[in-house]
Amino acid sequence: MHATAPRSRLLPDGTPLQNRLLGALPIDDYDRIQSGLRMNPVVTGRTIQAQGTPITDVYFPNGGVFSVTNEMRDGALVEVATVGREGMLGIGVFFGDREGTGRTFLQVPNGSVPSMTVDQFLIETVKGPFRDVIGLYAQANLLQIMQCTACNALHDVKQRCCRWLLQTQDRVGATEFTLKQEFLAIMLGVRRPTVTLVMGTLQKAGMIARRYGRIRILQRKKLERASCECYEAIRANFERLGL
Repeated sequence: MHATAPRSRLLPDGTPLQNRLLGALPIDDYDRIQSGLRMNPVVTGRTIQAQGTPITDVYFPNGGVFSVTNEMRDGALVEVATVGREGMLGIGVFFGDREGTGRTFLQVPNGSVPSMTVDQFLIETVKGPFRDVIGLYAQANLLQIMQCTACNALHDVKQRCCRWLLQTQDRVGATEFTLKQEFLAIMLGVRRPTVTLVMGTLQKAGMIARRYGRIRILQRKKLERASCECYEAIRANFERLGL
């Protein structure tokens, strides 16, 4: 008798599940939650959660990269968190805060995004495996923000850019992805000409290739050596917590 192969998990539109939080659930819990998921087409740069507005849905990226930014009075944006398939958007709801605390938008596209209503999310996280998984992610997300705060203060733009490119490749799961330099400037907290200069340096060194708004990672190991310690520290924290 042959053992039955594990059933692959699918999203409502038939797409293979990649989100690690949903993927960490026991199959029965996932089947129940999956029935309440909705798939959302998302446009690059369009706000899906805004500062000071009620959060009605939480999102579980299945790929791509989302940025959570803080907006200053003059309209300037700076990134405070980056989220991909390892996490969720709207983590504040888990702690009882239903109001957006920053502008969240898609930066690197990779298909539709599953979501569930806040009401359903709160019911599912009262107790059980889903609550445990979200609690671990909240801890990992806090550690990531702490590490990135230190990184932005202590490390130069080239190091931070390398870290960001490595994290993006991890989240997308591909060596090539779409990336607008204006968004990268927001992520790094610098002006666009600085991003152009740094990306040109990385391309000249053979680490990346750029063409028509797309980035290709050519030499990942070299990119890792050019990055700061923060890339490995963030990855190690997620692995330690089982995410």
